[in-house]
Amino acid sequence: MNIEDFRAYCLSFAGAHDDFPFGKSTSDYDRDILVFYVLDKWFCFVNAVAWDFCNLRCAPERISELRERYEGVGPGWHMNKKHWISVRFDSDVPEKKVLELVKQSYELAVAHLTKKQQAVLSEEKSKA
Repeated sequence: MNIEDFRAYCLSFAGAHDDFPFGKSTSDYDRDILVFYVLDKWFCFVNAVAWDFCNLRCAPERISELRERYEGVGPGWHMNKKHWISVRFDSDVPEKKVLELVKQSYELAVAHLTKKQQAVLSEEKSKA
């Protein structure tokens, strides 16, 4: 997997869009962080240049199991460790599992949208 394929996958979800929100950061690393949103909620971010890991929302009850099973799953970098994980691309986490975790992260973000936002998203899904 590469950044282009990963980006296309993340943008394939209804209401998904991306941005580089840290363009004014003094850190080169932070300026290259690509954030994926569903409407206004983050569901994933990755450094598009370093391509080292992604941060994903995760159900709290799944985090310890994932961290025990995969060396490549760690606490969410710069995020709430109870709700986010970091998944290293050069690790023991299979690509299929990474994509599954991205989809679950998207679904968790959708669940945190307001009812009005969810209705807008449903309309968008039905048009597709």
